[in-house]
Amino acid sequence: MDRWQGKIAVVTGASAGIGAAICKKFVEEGINVVGFARRKEKVEELSKSINGKDGAILHALKVDITVEDDVVAAFKYTAEKFGPISILVNNAGIIQNTTLYDGDTNCWRKVFDTNVLGLCIATREAINIMRRHNVDGHIIHINSVSGHRVPPIPCTNVYSASKFAVTSLAQTLSNELKALGSRIKVTSISPGYVETEIVKVNGFLQNETITKLEKSAPRMYPVDIANAAAYVIRTPPHVQVSELILQPLGEPV
Repeated sequence: MDRWQGKIAVVTGASAGIGAAICKKFVEEGINVVGFARRKEKVEELSKSINGKDGAILHALKVDITVEDDVVAAFKYTAEKFGPISILVNNAGIIQNTTLYDGDTNCWRKVFDTNVLGLCIATREAINIMRRHNVDGHIIHINSVSGHRVPPIPCTNVYSASKFAVTSLAQTLSNELKALGSRIKVTSISPGYVETEIVKVNGFLQNETITKLEKSAPRMYPVDIANAAAYVIRTPPHVQVSELILQPLGEPV
């Protein structure tokens, strides 16, 4: 971790769940973090509770990852205010309570705008900064096991497709960077079920099948994914963890 201490990491979707846990873990390891979130006040509240190593702190920026101008401006501000970005964690992601057979087009669009296009725009902006400042940085996509196999549960509609896209995007980005001779690393972290607010905030509380599964399913917790993110950035410069799949013990493979 020594080479990252005092450096700048950006974490999207930083207000709760996995994003908040990664912010906390990185700051405790001595990395200065800028948390992007629509609920900026949640990130500010989290910042007050973290004891950062060597003075590292969590900064909050109000950013809607689906609005390109927001994302571009946030990266520009971060680089000018805090310094070059060394790590990007693309954590922002949503799932919508709809279907494919009679689904809501706006719900589908929100998923792709957040999980795919928002991720691509954030990645582009971070890499442009890294390359301008000759930073051998690290891009982490928080993916899902749903990006490798389609879960046999209802109402996931375009979510799994969006995560399959993330799997492809990580591999494609790695190939593009390799062709440039860049030493920026790319890692896709694909968790199984993690206990977060995702069921509550995306309107699934009325879906009996989903709520029943949520209550009984084996689970991990945000801190487990934060520890995984810390592990992949700890690897030496010549080692790239391209894909890391984590599942709670007992979850179907």
